[in-house]
Order: sequence, then C-alpha cells, then structure tokens
Amino acid sequence: MKLKLIKLALCFGLLPWYIHTSAQEISDDLNSKIPDNPTLKIGKLDNGITYYIRKNTKPENRVELRLALNAGSVLENEDQLGLAHFTEHMAFNGTKNFEKNELVNYLQSVGVKFGAHLNAYTSFDETVYKLLLPSDDKEILEKGMQILEDWAHNISFEPEEIDKERGVVVEEWRIGQGPDRRMLDKYLPVIYEDSKYAERLPIGTKENLENFEYETLRDFYKTWYRPDLMAVVAVGDIEVADMEAMIKEKFGSVPPAENPKERPVFDVPDHEETKVSVVTDPEATFSRVTIYYKDEPEAHTTLNDYRTSVMERLFTGMFNRRLQELTQAAEPPFMYAGSFYGGTWARTKNAFQVMAVVPENGVEKGLKTVLEENEKIKRFGFTQGELDRYKNQLLSVYEKAYNERDKSESGNYADEYVRNFLEKEEIPGIAFEYKFVEKYLPGINLEEVNALTKSHINNNNRVVVVTAQEKEGVKVPTEAEVIEVMKKVEDSEVVAYEDTELASTLMEQLPQPGKVVSSATIDSIGVTTLKLSNGVKVVLKPTDFKADEILMTASSPGGSSIYSDQDYLSAANADGIVQQSGVKDFSLTDLQKFLSDKNANASPYISTLKEGLSGSATPKDLETMLQLTYLYFTNPRKDQTAFQSFISKNKSIYKNLLSNPQYYYFDQLSKILAQNNPRGGGYPTEDDWSKVNFDKAFEVYNDRFADASDFTFFFVGNFEVATIQPLLEQYLGSLPSISREESWRDLGIRPPDGKVTKEVMKGNDQKSFVTLSFNGDFNYSQQNAYFLNSLIQALNIKLIEKIREEKSGVYGISASANPSKYPYEHYSITVQFPCAPENVDELVKGVLAEISELKANGPTEADINKVKETQRREMETNLKSNNYWLSALENYYFYDNDPAQIANYQKAIDSLDKEKLKEVAQQYFDLDNYVQVVLYPEEKPANSGK
Repeated sequence: MKLKLIKLALCFGLLPWYIHTSAQEISDDLNSKIPDNPTLKIGKLDNGITYYIRKNTKPENRVELRLALNAGSVLENEDQLGLAHFTEHMAFNGTKNFEKNELVNYLQSVGVKFGAHLNAYTSFDETVYKLLLPSDDKEILEKGMQILEDWAHNISFEPEEIDKERGVVVEEWRIGQGPDRRMLDKYLPVIYEDSKYAERLPIGTKENLENFEYETLRDFYKTWYRPDLMAVVAVGDIEVADMEAMIKEKFGSVPPAENPKERPVFDVPDHEETKVSVVTDPEATFSRVTIYYKDEPEAHTTLNDYRTSVMERLFTGMFNRRLQELTQAAEPPFMYAGSFYGGTWARTKNAFQVMAVVPENGVEKGLKTVLEENEKIKRFGFTQGELDRYKNQLLSVYEKAYNERDKSESGNYADEYVRNFLEKEEIPGIAFEYKFVEKYLPGINLEEVNALTKSHINNNNRVVVVTAQEKEGVKVPTEAEVIEVMKKVEDSEVVAYEDTELASTLMEQLPQPGKVVSSATIDSIGVTTLKLSNGVKVVLKPTDFKADEILMTASSPGGSSIYSDQDYLSAANADGIVQQSGVKDFSLTDLQKFLSDKNANASPYISTLKEGLSGSATPKDLETMLQLTYLYFTNPRKDQTAFQSFISKNKSIYKNLLSNPQYYYFDQLSKILAQNNPRGGGYPTEDDWSKVNFDKAFEVYNDRFADASDFTFFFVGNFEVATIQPLLEQYLGSLPSISREESWRDLGIRPPDGKVTKEVMKGNDQKSFVTLSFNGDFNYSQQNAYFLNSLIQALNIKLIEKIREEKSGVYGISASANPSKYPYEHYSITVQFPCAPENVDELVKGVLAEISELKANGPTEADINKVKETQRREMETNLKSNNYWLSALENYYFYDNDPAQIANYQKAIDSLDKEKLKEVAQQYFDLDNYVQVVLYPEEKPANSGK
C-alpha cells in the first residue's frame, strides 16, 4: 500500500495516454458533449455503486480490477488523523471471507505479487484498491471479485490485527520523515491557507496512529465506505456480459448507507495578494523554486472544452521547451525546470505550476529567470515556428497512441476509468481523440494559444515556494526579497524569444552501405541473427505485441574499465557529455526541435564493462533512429559550452547530496562493500567533477565507438526481417570497423571477507536503515542463477510474512540477488529495510532466523508453489512484451547462454524443489561471512544497537 500524496505531480508529458478503439464521427458543433467510449460498459446498481467494464486482451488472460472510493483523508475528524489510510491497510488484514493474512496468502498462491499486482493508495480525496488477476480461471476471478466486495463492506477490524498494523503504518510514517516532510509541513499551509487540505496529509500523526480507539477507525469505515461513493472497474481478457453479471451478483447485495452523511467538498479560499513561503532545512538536498498560479477547475464536458485542453498542452509544451533550452547554458540558472497545468493536491483547485531546481546560491537568479520567461510570454507570446513544431509533435503522439489502440495495457484503461469516476475526466477514447485533434488542431491559431497567458500567468492566487538548504555561506532570499524580485521583473525590460531555423534532414549524404554476409534463425523463439560485412552482429525479434514500437539496444565489451584511474572520471562521463552536446551540427536543443514531430530516439552509454546505445522508434521513424545511431558513432558534436553546462549542473546536483542522511548512508555503504576502492562506488564530489577533462572525455568516447566490429545490436518490435535488412546494411553496415580484439578489465573491486559490522551516524530523525550483504564466489550458469533468484523470491515471501506482518517492525523489506559472470564469477545477496533505531537488533535477528530456517529446512512447499505460480504467470505476460525480449536476448548473449532456452521456462520452473533450494541456501548464505551496515541518527537512543 502506498500514500498518493500528490494528486498530480509536475507532469511534463504531452497528454494522458487514453488508448481506446472505437471510431466516432467528430461533430462540427463545438458545443456538443464529449461522448463516452462506446466500447466501454458503464452502469449503476440500485445501491449506488457505479461500474465500468471493458474487454481488452492486452495482456492476455489477465484482468485489472479496481475498487475506487470517493473518500480520503480530507474527510477525517480531528481524532481520525491518518485513519483513511489506516483503513486501507486493514483491508489486507482480515475480511469476512478471508481471515487475517489469508487474503494475501491466497493471492500469492495463484501468482499475484504483493505490491506489484496487489496494492492500494490513499490520497486527500480518494482511496483506490488495485488487483491484477489471471482471468483464465473462473474460480480465481470469482474469489478476486469476492475480495473487492469484502473491501467494500466486510473488513473485519479485529483489535489484534489493528494493533499489529499500527507498527507497520508508523514505520511508513517514519520513512516519510526527513527534510522534505519538515519543509512540506511549513509550506503546505501557505498554499492551502484556511483549507482542510493544509492539515490532512494522508499519513496522519504518529501520536494518533499509536493511540486511536478501535471504534474511531470503524466509524470512518462505516461513514465513508458506502455504495454511493464507490465504483468497481474491470478491464481485461473477459466477457463483458459475464463480468457484469458477476458484479451485480457480488455488489448488488451491498446495503446502501442509512441516513448517509453528506460528502463535503472543501474549498481553497482565493487571495489577491501573492503568498510566499521560504523554508530551509540543514538536510535539504536541493534548492527549489515553485510558482503556483491557482484557479478554479472547469468541467470538461463539451468539444470546445476538449479543444481548450489541447491548447493548454500546446502552451505548457512550448513553455517547457524554452525552459529546457535555458538549461543548456554554460552556467545555467537551473539544473532542471518545467511547467504543468492541471490538478493540485486539492480537488477544488487547479494551478499553472512552474518549478525549477536551482544551484544552492542561485535561488534569486533561478526565480528571476523563470519570471522573465513568464514576462516574455505575457508580452510577446510564442512564435509561429514554436507553435507549428509543437502541433506536429502533439499530433505525432496522438497518432502513435491511435496506432496502438488495440495493443494498450488494461491497467491504462482501468486507471483512466477511476479518474473518470473520481474527477470526471473525459473518456471518449483515442479513436475519437485522434480524429478530433486531426480535425481541429490545424485551426488553433497562435493568438488564442497566447491568450491563455491571461488565465495561467497572473498575480491573483499566486504562491511562491522556495525550499533550500540551511547552511553557512548559502544566501536564501527572505519572503520580502522574493516579492521584490517579482516586482523588479514585472517593471523590467525583457527581450522577445528568438526562434532559430532548423535543418530539414539529419544527413545530407547517406553512407556507403555494407552487406549481410551470413544469417541464421532460431525458429523456436522467432529470432534471426545477421552478420554484416564490417563485423557488426544483429539479433532480430519481430513481434506484433505493439503496433507502433521498435526497440533497440547495442553493446560492445570494454567500457570505462579499460582506462586508468587518472582518466576514469572523464571516461565514465563521456557518454553524458556527448548526450548534452548533440550530433553533427545539431546542438541538443536543435536536435530536440528536429525530432519534435518524430517518434525516434537513440542515446549512447558507457558503463563499467561495456559501451553501447539504446533507442526506440515507430516503424515510420525507424530510419531516423538508425541515422542517430550512425551519427553517435561517427560524428558526435564537441561543444565546450555543453561540456561546461554538464559539469555545472552536476556540481550543483551533487553538492549537497550527502547532507541527506539517506544519500550519505548509501555513499558509505558503497565504499564499505568496495573496501574504499576509488572506482567502487559512492557519489562523486564537487572536486571529482572538476577532474573531468573535456578533451579526454571525447577521446575516450571516440575510442569506444571507433570499432563497430565487436558490437551486437538487438531489435525487437513491429518490423519484418526483409524490410529492416536494407536499413541495417545502410546505417550499421557502414559503421567504422578496425577489427580490434578487446574486452573489459577486472578492476579488482571486492567486498570484505568475514563478518563485518558498521554503523553510519547521520541525521536527526529517529529512523534507521539496515543492509545485510552476503557475497562470495559463484559457479555461474543459467541454471545456478535461476535457482539463486528463486530462493530469494521464497525468502521475500517469508520476510513480508514474519518481519512485516508478525513483528510489525517494517513497512517494506526486500531481498535481492545478483549472480554475475563478469568481471569475475560471484554473487551478492542483499536484504534491506528501514525501521526504528531501537528495533534494529531484534529485526536483524529475525531476518537471520529466517535465513537459518531456509538453510536448515529449505522453503515450505506452500512457498515454493507460490514462487512457481508467480514465475509461470509472469512469464505468460513477459513473453508478450517487447521490453522483456530485448532485455532477455541481450542478457542471454552477454552471458553466452543459449537464447532458445527463453522458451523453455516451464522446464526450469518444474525443476524447483525443496531440497535443491535448501542446498542453495546452505551454499550462499554464510552467516560467518556477510556485511551489516546500519544507519543511525547522530543521537542514537541508548537502547538501540550495540
């Protein structure tokens, strides 16, 4: 379960992904209503429950279920602080038909993963439960619907379970403590002054969570969990009529509320004056400036309303492009900035929001720059060139969504229908939306887009929030100084934005193509391998999983490992510098403009052991992706200004990182596990960034991409081998080749031997973080790696059951395994969890007890069956995913495994048994050889630790 504190965070995408199927006529009357998607079944039961049902076969044999409640923390009484969220937790701790932990236990047994497929969130105005189930088993589906019905009106609220869950929720509260929460507590009442939203954060207070009366929790449930505030959503590989009958059977008997309490709506008062909140904290990591221009939400019911929303996307999209350009300066005013128009935490207020992350002594400059950009738009508006480009970009995104209309994931639909119920978001479907945009977008003119400035950027309901580190030598403006900066900008002269002309093509002259010299097929998995005349190897997996998607990755052995310690920092950052610089004659800004109407991208990378590229494209823009790939090999742009911008931004980002206890802890953890090897991990310091050499970085980059003969490219997606082959010959077959033989270098980074225990003291909040790391030699094989990962899956089941549910000592705990063949054969197993400092010893003891139980007896048969079923169900969906195939193929080739084995997953699953996993536990969990690192506050309680 998670808290959804931010209803809509700053979102810099182009549009929500509404992906539907039906084709509808687009009316010429803009006053006509936006229609609902005709392929969607919407109904209402007599008791008031609304339901949404949609058949969708992506993924196959799965159904996404939601129970949405139009009630959240804003409805709590003073003695109920945090209980909307606590109620959500109790839904997983016993219902009428599933006692105590039976619900989670049952779902795990049918392949449902806690957290991934089973989850919920609570926000100010809503509570939503999520469940992803197999739909090819009627009994599982019926039980899933029974679970939703139980959540709606049959949660048990047994005193023993409530008291156990107090510890879990308090630990979730504890995780949220820190500089961001301390600052939020100060500025939230400024944004939402005199409103319930200023005092109803969903997590509540520690005092109330530990001491509330049982009946107070039950009262919240009785008052607000009622049919007229609920919706049931079912989207997936189902028959609509059958699902409708099941919903009516399960939910039709839910009794309506007697004398229901009115569901209040809480306003946020308007204000003419600008409100300012300047908040500092010694542990703050970044300095931020955020400007809120609040206004009233308007209902989107007509076609004209939808047209206005398209204009808003054009407005914020063009503004974001301008802000992004400013980050490319040698000394940028901010490391990152963006704008968004839409909902806020308060359902009754929208806002145009502009946020910038600024250098520690750059608050005034960052604020001034953002305000100047606002003034430029207010006085001069956008240019026709900007509008034309962004129209093309917006249309290309709608077109891609339309082309994928039959391939969309059910979860996208389900979440959209939840928003329709809770927030009245329109749901016409992508067929309608694409046709609408295609028809009306050309008629949107520059004057009316610029006119949005009047509503988006004005002085009424304006709030400025500044958050920064409290640190000697750091100048943070006062509230009065912030107001003064705003007045000066409003009275100053600003110069209109100047647009630039763009080249019409990436490449004026195409390279001389190479040839395919050999090919082979792996029929069992539908893979074709090619070898080109310059030595490049290509692995092709055509699919029909997505209509408009082709994914690419490529790699070659070497990476930064082959360079000396002296050149390491330049080598490790060479890829980022090139990405910041662009290609050929295209700066990064020009490149982004050129690609604005294309769905194609490619990016180089240099990791420790290899270098390569990754990219994606639609079939229509595949050639553009390949041209980018060619240019990143042969013509990276060397730009001193871009280099200075890259270094400046990273210095600012990392400057105060270690003031945050969590970052400091992980920095120390990396160094402990690498025995302080200078290349073993940890965050770079300001001095480290000063050591990055511009010329050396480009020398390294050009060296890494000078020889394509040892590169292997992987392509997965909607293409035909015969069609893509000429393009591969043109752009990959022509890459430079010098046929050198090289590999990575083992840098000798090793974890310490024996039992090592370290304490890291940082911060004032009473919270700890624990890492247990088991490391050793590993006889690497595909089978051994599979067995180790399966053991860890079984361990995770037990850790949640014993450490979270029984001991109530953590909110989250996880174990992970990393068996590796390179640069030497080894494994690492990591168990991590946050907790109260006074509970560290007891919880570590509990974790080691579970590990000892695995060594002595192996996992239980029930847990092994859960692991098997989860793996089987996950592979069913993985094998229909382009991303999975791309990752799997690259890993199989990288580790010299037979890729044909990807299809034989069931044989591997069947080989799992108790004795084998017991043997694995005994082999890899050495209780005399592990590292334990614990974060404690600087003033550690007397009864915590040793």
